[in-house]
Amino acid sequence: MKDLGWLQSRLCFSFSDYAQPNCAGFGLLRVFNDDRVAPGKGFGLHAHQNMEIISILLQGRMNHKDTLGYNEVMEAGAVQVMSAGSGLRHEEYNVGEEEVRFLQIWVEPKLSNIAPRYQRRHFSETQRRNRLLKVVSYEPGTTHCWTNQFLRIYWGWFEQGKKEKYSTYSEGGTCSFVYVINGSMEVNDIPLLAGDGLGLWDTENIVFNPEQESTFVVIEVPINH
Repeated sequence: MKDLGWLQSRLCFSFSDYAQPNCAGFGLLRVFNDDRVAPGKGFGLHAHQNMEIISILLQGRMNHKDTLGYNEVMEAGAVQVMSAGSGLRHEEYNVGEEEVRFLQIWVEPKLSNIAPRYQRRHFSETQRRNRLLKVVSYEPGTTHCWTNQFLRIYWGWFEQGKKEKYSTYSEGGTCSFVYVINGSMEVNDIPLLAGDGLGLWDTENIVFNPEQESTFVVIEVPINH
């Protein structure tokens, strides 16, 4: 856990001045941070290049402003994707009265130096109730966010005892990262608590068994280029 007072981050992999040589990422997943931002605080204008940057807003209200001309406020349930490509700058602040909590996810891109792009969609609690809802995909579509990488992210909110099975991409070459946002559950019979992450590979199916009401994400990414 990294604590700056206004920012508290649970870091799953090496990030910024937190260096773990044996935990620098998982497949092409490079960053997974569970961030909490105090009201009125945030990240000033800063640059990104050649990275797929995904934010999943779990709680609160957060703005997004970038050099592509986007200037908007996101509510809890929002998912945004920035394909940084050849380069862009953006800022994000907690513009609400309660703490913001969001997942910050970085994945290496499929193609480098593409024209940068931004996309946001909102997913209600009802949509996520007792199902794994696809919120990000490599396939263009109108019901999820698109990204410049063979990548799938599912977001679920399950009641106790509501088992679910996820089938990984049949052609192989990918790995899956599971992160428990709230609650507790077994994943392929491995017990996980809130804040736990688990990486899986060489498996065709992942079985989720919530021991209490639980929310979690599943990220499937290539093992390598």
